[in-house]
Amino acid sequence: MSRPWAMPVGIAVVAALVIALLGGTITDLGPWYQGLHKPAFTPPRPVFPIAWTLIFALAATAGVTAWRGARDVRTSDTVIGLFALNGFLNILWSLLFFRLQRPDWAFFELIALWCSIALLIVYCLRISRLAAALLLPYLAWVTVAGLLNWQVVQLNGPF
Repeated sequence: MSRPWAMPVGIAVVAALVIALLGGTITDLGPWYQGLHKPAFTPPRPVFPIAWTLIFALAATAGVTAWRGARDVRTSDTVIGLFALNGFLNILWSLLFFRLQRPDWAFFELIALWCSIALLIVYCLRISRLAAALLLPYLAWVTVAGLLNWQVVQLNGPF
């Protein structure tokens, strides 16, 4: 389906900003987080906002690309639904890890987040190789986050 680009770009930008702001608001790097033992391969603190900004920009671009490339309404609705689910899971991880201070629960939720990204890649691949490729850094980053999360659980548990 040929679609105009302005509205989906605007919606994708707003959605990415809302998810980023909610996740950022939930994230508390205060005394509890600072007191956790972290693995030696933990990236420096400034890497996280840079990485997430890039990932959200790429994901928003992937979402618009896939939505515009959808051949029918059902496919475009599925793209929107999969991205919405992923955004929810992204925020939920921050809530579990930082607000509830349960890295153990967050790790298992992160598995669902990782699967939602993999599903997005597979689904978008049917529509656009570019959209799928734009999501690969997100999958890689969440894979690293999963390793970090697991190590936090191992170094600090039980919670």
